[in-house]
Amino acid sequence: MSFQPIISGSGYTGWLMLKRTMPSQEAAWRSSPVNQREANYFRDNIGKVTSADDLVSDRRLLKVALSAFGLEQDINAKAFIKKVLSDGVDNPKDLANRLADKSYKSLSESFGLSGLELPNTIEDGFADEILEKYHYRQFESAIGESNSSYRLALNTERELARISSLPVSEDTKWYMILGSKPLRAVFEKSFGFSSGFGNISIDQQLSSLKGKAQSVFGNSGVTQFSDTAKVEKLIRNYLIRESLSVSQMSPAQSALQLLHSMKRT
Repeated sequence: MSFQPIISGSGYTGWLMLKRTMPSQEAAWRSSPVNQREANYFRDNIGKVTSADDLVSDRRLLKVALSAFGLEQDINAKAFIKKVLSDGVDNPKDLANRLADKSYKSLSESFGLSGLELPNTIEDGFADEILEKYHYRQFESAIGESNSSYRLALNTERELARISSLPVSEDTKWYMILGSKPLRAVFEKSFGFSSGFGNISIDQQLSSLKGKAQSVFGNSGVTQFSDTAKVEKLIRNYLIRESLSVSQMSPAQSALQLLHSMKRT
C-alpha cells in the first residue's frame, strides 16, 4: 500500500501544520514501494519511446506522462492523446495549440514526439524531470483525498509560480487563471466574489480580478505572485473564507476571525 499523507487539523491552522510536515511526508510518499516501482519502470523504459504510438501503447508509461501534467483523466483517450503528441506545437493549427487547456501543449512540448526532430525522451535527465512533476501532482492528489481545499492550495502554489514567470501580458496571465477551474475557485473564494461571478462577461471578470488584486495586494498584476508571501496571503484568505462558509461560528465571530487574518499581512 502506498503511504498516505497525514493531515492534522483543518482550515488555515491545519494548512500550516501540513506545510511544516510536507518535506518529510512527501519524501515518505515517494519512497513507498508502489511509487518506487512506478518510478523505476518509467526510468528504465521511457528512453525506448520515440513516437506517440510508443507512449500510448504502454499504459504504465502513459499514466506517469499524463499524471505529470494533470491529465490522468485521459488515460483511456488514446487516439486523442496520440494526436496531441504527434501533432507537436509548431503550427497554430496543431491540436494542442487549439485546446483551451494548455496542459496538453505542455505535454506535447515536453515529450517532443512529433517526429520533426529527435524526441526529448532520449535525453539525459528527461525521466527525472517528468517524475518530479508526476510525484508532486500525485502527492497533491493524495492530499486531496483527505482535504480538497488543501489540494487546491497546493495547486495554487505550483501554478501561480509558473504563470507569474511567463513572458506574456498581465491580462493574458489573468485569462489563464480564469481558464483554470482550480485557480479560479481559489481566487473567487479568496476575493469574496459571489457564486454568480462566472455569469458576468469575461471582460468584467478580468476587471474585477484586477481591481480586487489592487485592493488586497497593492498591485493589479499576476507577476506579483512570484512573491511567495503574496501567494500565502491569497491561500490564507481562501482557506479562512472556505472554513467560515461551513463553520458554526456566529456571524460576529466569523467576521472577527477574517478581519484578524487579513490584517496580518
